[in-house]
Amino acid sequence: MSNNLIVGFSGNISRPSSTRRFVEHVTESLAHRAGLQHKVFDVEDLGASLATARSVADLDGQARGIVQTIIEADALVIGSPTYKGSYAGLFKHVIDLLDPADLRGKPVILTATGGGDRHSLVVEHQLRPLFAFFEAFVVPTAIYASGRDRIDGRLSPAILSRADQAVAEAALLLDSRQSTTAIAAE
Repeated sequence: MSNNLIVGFSGNISRPSSTRRFVEHVTESLAHRAGLQHKVFDVEDLGASLATARSVADLDGQARGIVQTIIEADALVIGSPTYKGSYAGLFKHVIDLLDPADLRGKPVILTATGGGDRHSLVVEHQLRPLFAFFEAFVVPTAIYASGRDRIDGRLSPAILSRADQAVAEAALLLDSRQSTTAIAAE
């Protein structure tokens, strides 16, 4: 069942956030290309109930709604700031609340931001294995943007090119899923 929605989820815990802006850019690009609506959330949107939640049921109503929207999305754009070579702890806590089957077969674009090149493998060594555990269809092109990848507050052409490549890959997966769904409905 399609909800006609691309969801971006950013692991930032403060605003403004370069990670959230990056996730918003990629989410909007994918939604535009796929002809779908989009929403973007971050850890901050989940509120205070997240810190003590041991399951989705422990979250307040708004936070449960956000998690449900993530689960029901047609595709996800995931992003995390990089802390000490890995994703943010509260970001991981949100993912830990999900059932292992919740993201099975879902197209996912991985993004991360960080202060320098030392952390560039976070998408390959931390995020990709995490979403592989959930059996999501993670696109081959992941995007890491450091501070030097911003020019006058805008993303560099190299990063924009990688984002376009990841969006194209995710759009192919979405098209394939929609075709499969249409054939199954006949």
